[in-house]
This record gives sequence, structure tokens and C-alpha cells, in this order.
Amino acid sequence: MTFLGAIILSYLLGSIPSGFLLTKYAGLGDIRGIGSGNIGATNVLRTGRRGLAALTLLLDGGKGVVAVLLARKLFAGTETVAAFAALLGHMYPVWLRGKGGKGVATAIGVMTALSWPTGLTMIIVWLLAALYWHYSSLAALVAISLTPFLAIALGRTDLLWLTVVMVFLVTAKHIANIRRLLKHTEPKIGEDKNAAPVA
Repeated sequence: MTFLGAIILSYLLGSIPSGFLLTKYAGLGDIRGIGSGNIGATNVLRTGRRGLAALTLLLDGGKGVVAVLLARKLFAGTETVAAFAALLGHMYPVWLRGKGGKGVATAIGVMTALSWPTGLTMIIVWLLAALYWHYSSLAALVAISLTPFLAIALGRTDLLWLTVVMVFLVTAKHIANIRRLLKHTEPKIGEDKNAAPVA
């Protein structure tokens, strides 16, 4: 029951569609009809509203942090399971019929709550990769892919299974981005303001 409680609570927290709600109530319509159709911060940025994009990023990461901290307080020993459930909730939210975000901000959020050095390093890697290549998707894939190695290097082998699953889930959500990167058609950060949906 303890694990079930942590899973349900964390999934519901993770499934709150921050980008979808923020853009809707800002009068921008359905974010799923813009750019990549994703509900994450990168696509919210394509509306031209940087403040909303930043807030989406913070909320998507924040709900991962909150899910882990609540699990630690209410269901001690279930933190990694709660982290996994929060990530699933974000990527496959019940409210949007399973069509959620790509999980990067929430993954960083849960890892920060579980091991702040790992989470901080992920953020630094993402920022450096984004500054160098100017592709949010590529920066995300680099940061996520390095996470299992970061966990091992920082002595958190207990998180290894979670980080490996994160790599698989986030990479699977980025298949379309990977194809566009290979074709050199992937939009760079800040491009395609008010863009039509990307196939």
C-alpha cells in the first residue's frame, strides 16, 4: 500500500500539464497545435512568450522535486519509485489521454531531489550543450544519456535502474527530434515563433 500510494500521488503530480494550462489561460489556445505539438517549455517558447516558457520549465521540474519530497515524507523508502511515477505522469498524463511532454525538466527535477549533485550536473551539461549546439533536443539527449554515468561517478548506484529507464523513455520521446537532427531540419532554440505544427 505504501508503494501504491507513492505511485498514485506521484503520477498525479507529474501529470499536471503545466505548459498546456499556462498557454491556455494566457489566451494562446492549445499549445499542441503549435510547433512540435509538445506541451513542454521548448515548444511554449515558440509562442514568443519567454516568461511562460520559463515558468513551464520551473513547474515541470518543480513537480518532480515535490513528488520525491512528498514520497520521502509520507512514504519513506519509495523515493525512486515516486520519481519514476512522476516522470511517467508527465510523459503520459491521464488528463491529455497519454499525450504529454518529453520528460526532460521533470527528469532533472526528480534527480535533483534524489541527488542534488547529479541534478545540478545535468543542468550544467544541458546548458553547455544548448549554448554550443543551440538545439534543445540535442542538449536534452546529451544530459539524459550521461545521467547513469553521473550517478555511478557520484556514488549513487542505487539510482542506476532509474537513470537507465529515464534514458530509454526520454530517448523514445525524442525519436522525431533525432530524425530531424539527422536531416538538419530540427529548429534551434527560439526559432519558429508561432510555427505551424512540425510533422
